[in-house]
Amino acid sequence: MSRILGSNVFTMEELNLAPYVLNIKHGLNFRELGGYRTKSGQVIKSHKIIRSAKLSELSDADLDYLADYGLISDVDFRSPEEQAAEPDRYPNVAEYHFVPVFPTDETKSSEQADALQKSFSRDPHAGFENMVKTYADIVKMPSAQKAYRQFFDILLSNDSENGAVLFHCTAGKDRTGMGAVYLLSALGVDGHTIRQDYLATNDLIQPMVEKNLAAARKRGATDALLANIRDLGTVSGAFLDSALATIDEEYGGMKNYLQDALQLTPAEKRDLRELYLQ
Repeated sequence: MSRILGSNVFTMEELNLAPYVLNIKHGLNFRELGGYRTKSGQVIKSHKIIRSAKLSELSDADLDYLADYGLISDVDFRSPEEQAAEPDRYPNVAEYHFVPVFPTDETKSSEQADALQKSFSRDPHAGFENMVKTYADIVKMPSAQKAYRQFFDILLSNDSENGAVLFHCTAGKDRTGMGAVYLLSALGVDGHTIRQDYLATNDLIQPMVEKNLAAARKRGATDALLANIRDLGTVSGAFLDSALATIDEEYGGMKNYLQDALQLTPAEKRDLRELYLQ
């Protein structure tokens, strides 16, 4: 397990915000939320919460690693089409939970460059605008609210001292990113740390993005399509801001959203903090 950093020069604050990356050889964006500090001074326990991209390409060695790490629950936020095309691989000791955020893959994470060509070859801003809208949808759609409520139910049922919950989508950036935003908010982590965890995805999925861009260039992709592939394949503060602005406008802030939309009670918040903080 190692830390990633977005630059070679960093402050102690940046070091403390750098996420722990798991030593997974055949998967992307595998990292845990342990080590983040809350506003009250508590710290999220290690070996308890993992976020990641898809699990379909994990090797047997990766599965052994996750089993040794303590994985007991695999929460899959992907659409039914994504799940059917690339089923999860997970240790036998873990329980699988299918909780799709969207009925279909609105994030376009599972689409390859050639599939995107028709709709994104002309307007270089189409991908960016698609993601801004998608993040507002993540907040408001009943299917998304139901999925994240189920996510909290799974987290609350984890009373194992050493048991870890993993949650993921295809790239581990949008649906997973918002799951992390909600959970870190419920645990009392400050907004700056939450944003840094969200944006850390760009460092971890850079090889995949560059590979997709190179393949698109070989196919003769337009500059507009290349720009859209990059926007669809990465995260942006503007995407997160779209979700947070929707939460503020529609629900009056994150505290109200967690309580009213996701039905997370004050008692359940206390239970979460008891389970995952030290």
